[in-house]
Amino acid sequence: MSLTPPSPNPARQPSLFSTEAADPSLADLAGLLAGPGEVVRMGGTARVSVVVDAAWRVHVLVAELGARGIPASWEPTGDGRHLVRTAYATTLSPLAVAWLRGAVKRPPAAFHLNGRRLRLWLAAAGAADPAGFRLRLGPADEECWPPVRAALAAVGLPAAFVEADEGGPAYRLTGRRVARLAELVGDRPRAVPAAEWPGTHG
Repeated sequence: MSLTPPSPNPARQPSLFSTEAADPSLADLAGLLAGPGEVVRMGGTARVSVVVDAAWRVHVLVAELGARGIPASWEPTGDGRHLVRTAYATTLSPLAVAWLRGAVKRPPAAFHLNGRRLRLWLAAAGAADPAGFRLRLGPADEECWPPVRAALAAVGLPAAFVEADEGGPAYRLTGRRVARLAELVGDRPRAVPAAEWPGTHG
């Protein structure tokens, strides 16, 4: 019989969909495309870009993309926002093939969300509001919204649609769903203000 006392902090079992469930991969960039991110093709290569509204988002996204082996750059847009974009890369071509119908962005049939994809979406376009958390969508991506909403529900995040005149288009998570989002996306990156990450705002 072991005389070792039980640990006072037993290992937490990661959720099947959480950031701890898999290593970072290029497929995670689908989280950016679920939100306002865009992908374009050039020959056998592709580039992913997203316009963000705060400098901390730039820092987090460049680090997250770098962790996936994709160099990224950024530049001001002239309206107080920032454009973050990857280099053109052959490794991003499968993502573009899956998401583009001509030049139009559409989620592929097998699209799903997990913690790492949600983490990128949150870093690019998530925001706290008095009712919970909003995940912004691409204003011109109406045909993407229903499958993205279904993918949120599939990971325990049923969401309400926020109209453009109320700060959207976006999906809003409230109550226990914010705690679920916090569980899925993992710890707050150092660059993120506490109020802008689920589970750390008060």
